[in-house]
Amino acid sequence: MKNVAILGATGSIGLNTLAVMSLHPKKYNVFALTANKNWEEMEKLCIKHMPKFAVMANEEAAESLRKVAPEGVIVLQGEDALNDIASHKNTDFVMAAIVGSAGLSSTFAAASSGKRVMLANKESLVLGGNLLVDAAKEAGAQLIPVDSEHSAIFQCLQGGKEGLNKIQLTASGGPFLKIPAAGLNKATPKQACAHPKWKMGQKISIDSATMMNKGLEVIEAHFLFQLSPSKIEVVMHPQSIIHSFVYFNDGSVLSQLGLPDMRSAISYALSYPSRQTSGVEELDLTKQTSLEFLSPDMDRFKCLGLAYAALEQGQSMPGTLNAANEVAVDAFLNKKIGFLDISKTIEKTLAIAPISRLDTLASVVENDYLSRQIAQSIIEPSLS
Repeated sequence: MKNVAILGATGSIGLNTLAVMSLHPKKYNVFALTANKNWEEMEKLCIKHMPKFAVMANEEAAESLRKVAPEGVIVLQGEDALNDIASHKNTDFVMAAIVGSAGLSSTFAAASSGKRVMLANKESLVLGGNLLVDAAKEAGAQLIPVDSEHSAIFQCLQGGKEGLNKIQLTASGGPFLKIPAAGLNKATPKQACAHPKWKMGQKISIDSATMMNKGLEVIEAHFLFQLSPSKIEVVMHPQSIIHSFVYFNDGSVLSQLGLPDMRSAISYALSYPSRQTSGVEELDLTKQTSLEFLSPDMDRFKCLGLAYAALEQGQSMPGTLNAANEVAVDAFLNKKIGFLDISKTIEKTLAIAPISRLDTLASVVENDYLSRQIAQSIIEPSLS
């Protein structure tokens, strides 16, 4: 029986993790659940799953939860509590599913404590890079990817990396793949969040629409698999059936296929190196009328090109890219800027922000803060 802490339990990944775990009650115990502000949803989860700990990042939300939490559930609050749960001596597995840079500290805490870190929070690798990888190695932790593309590559590389030429991350293209570029500036948050294949939260849905999600995944793949940017490609695949490709020097290409459902990758991260049922329907290829593959339009999806550029520059630039994107996406969701202004804000931030060496977690956090300030200063004049 493995004790599992789910960081970001009320989100899509968190809820899907609980769904998979519920299929295997003799294998996994819900040890701890965390959320930001949504104490009403957390109350429901606590009643259903009875974790030992429930952590709310927001103080007021924690107070509200304490009044209604079932007897036996210990309610904690704040970032220190998140880190304590991630590194708790009784925690075996940590699902790192807090959205954005907010999940950085707790992911580091889990990795530094030798846990199995089921990594759904790609931003931790984008910001922390080799700091996180090295911390995991030193503590004997496992970094198991949960992004469907990285899970696919991880599975395809179980035989080793010998003879590896390159990898290809597949991308659905989001809701705007076939929308005329001229109309994108009038795109609304509702339209940008209407992903045709995947059910996701707002932030990652917007990132999918701009292709920044794929850009962040390129950076994640660089650190996770220790590959140079030249060996990481992106191919558009609107059907989202093939989740990635791995090319070898003998002409062989390996790929992992499945219906677009995050429970498959979550289940593998939980059961690795074995497999178990996930609740996902089996893929029937006879029902797939066609599988399309297209080269990405870098002029249309400028965020993807910006991500490659930030990765090539290295050091603090991937973190700056992520910070600027989070600020810009938030502004778009709040209808302060247009859809195309997201990439413009990021590009301007990358041009202004200094490149610095990040060799401690504190320096990563400081760069994130400074980059956000720059991005916000770029957005504010446009509001007047």
